Formats: sequence, C-alpha cells, structure tokens
Amino acid sequence: MSPKQDKGGALAFSPAGSLADVPDTPSGRMATTSVPIHPDLAARWSPRAFDPDAVIIADQLTALLEAARWAASWGHRQPVRFLVGRRPDETFVTLAGLLKRGNSYAHAASALILVCADEGEDERTARYAGVDAGAAIAQLTVEAVSRGLIVHPMAGFDVDGARAAFGVPDGVRPLAVIAVGTLGDYSKADEAVVERDSRPRERLPLEQIAFGERWGIPLG
Repeated sequence: MSPKQDKGGALAFSPAGSLADVPDTPSGRMATTSVPIHPDLAARWSPRAFDPDAVIIADQLTALLEAARWAASWGHRQPVRFLVGRRPDETFVTLAGLLKRGNSYAHAASALILVCADEGEDERTARYAGVDAGAAIAQLTVEAVSRGLIVHPMAGFDVDGARAAFGVPDGVRPLAVIAVGTLGDYSKADEAVVERDSRPRERLPLEQIAFGERWGIPLG
C-alpha cells in the first residue's frame, strides 16, 4: 500500500487489494473448503506478525467500523460499542498495556479496538449482546481482509483494567480487543510468532458441526 497526494494535498493510500492477493504469508493460509467460498473469507486468518511501521489512515478505520455497525443485530438492539486507539495515541498505549503477555505481539499493530456489549436490562438482551458483538467483529474482519489488512481478535486482556481506564459503565461488558494492521516481515519476526503463524490451519470437518434430521446425523 503506497502513499500518494490527493487533490487537497493530504496523504492518501492506494488500495492494496484483498489479503488473498498478498504473497508473503506463510504457506497454507487459505482455508480448505469442500466447495469454493468467497476469497476474502478463505483468506481470513489471525496473524501475529504486524508491521510496526505501518499506519492505518482514518478512512480505512472508519470503513472497518462501518462494516461492524451494519452487522445483523438481534431485535435491532444494536448493543455493540467500540473504543478505538491508533498507534501511538494514548488510547492505543493504554489498550496495549492491558494486553496479557502472550498478546504482546499486538503492540506492533496499527490500531487496537476494544469491543464492548451493552447487556441491557433484561436477560434476553444480555444473552444476545455477545452474539451481536461476534457478528460485528466478523464483518469488521472481512472488510479488513478485503483491504489487504490483517486482524487478530484477543480475549487475553485485563477486563477490569479496561473498565477502569476508560470509564466503561456498569452493564456494558468489555469482550475483546482487536488488533488491526498490516502483515509484517516474517524474516524479522520473533521465532515464537513465526512458529505459531506457520502451524496448519485446522477446523472440525463439516459433518461434525452441521446436522440434518436430528442431532449428530451429518447433513446429507
């Protein structure tokens, strides 16, 4: 992705295309499926090697949040909230400091996003708020992939610390931190990151998760 001057003199970025077109990823990253699926879905994975020099511009970040905003929402409740930090602003630094040690690779991301869910005042809203958050994260992720960006959602962070640091109100649950950025150079990455990112991608076979007629009978 290369910078260029727009007509107003501001720096803009030309699109890099989908992550499916990025060549320097570890082998075997595209999902193996029984029938073809959309390339951006097949290309979605959770890398840990972020380019520490890459910058995400405001329009890119806004596009990801718009994709998340338009995710399906149970009962139109729209309970998902986002707290966004771009490196090196104070929000980013605070979120990075709240990550568990095993997620320290995300300090090199271009942005960190705290995803929260307003659980409302009744059990049903609370139950489905997390479902809405998952849908929003999924749409944000695919939008990022379509733009040549990488995303890594993380549950390993200090929830109480996030609540205190950002004044998250009672009834709103911090669920995840999402790291967003550009794929880094694996020749310069930590050995542990290279090893983890080179592991085969695996999922349960479809016949173990999709049933027909009754539970446990694979869909025909």
